[in-house]
Amino acid sequence: MKILVINGPNINFLGIREKGIYGTQNYDALVEMINNKAKELGVEVEVYQNNGEGAIIDKIQAAYNENVDGIIINPGAYTHYSYAIRDALASFEGIPKIEVHISNVHKREEFRHVSVTAPSCTGQIVGLGLNGYLLAMEAIVNGI
Repeated sequence: MKILVINGPNINFLGIREKGIYGTQNYDALVEMINNKAKELGVEVEVYQNNGEGAIIDKIQAAYNENVDGIIINPGAYTHYSYAIRDALASFEGIPKIEVHISNVHKREEFRHVSVTAPSCTGQIVGLGLNGYLLAMEAIVNGI
């Protein structure tokens, strides 16, 4: 089983930006957590981060040809307005896609309450910190 984890804008700045919201662990710590969980679950994982909308879309489309079994995505700010990422996710039928947000977006600014990408996903995990990624991996492995 192969899982693709995609992180959008500013996720690479974990541990640097807004520590009160996103915590003090850096991006390398997140990648290490994901890789360790993959070993525990016996799955292959690829972790990808890009600040550009087009590059994220290209990665989603490439996943189709790479026979990915599940996608975990934190689109960052693109969550709230990228219909292009939404459409790319919608082109994948039959595989689980889980949107993850480190913070509870529903307790934050009004504009963060709406996700245009979530309707193209199987589910959404919000507000559980970096552990949300690990729970998403478990959900995919368990066949959600």
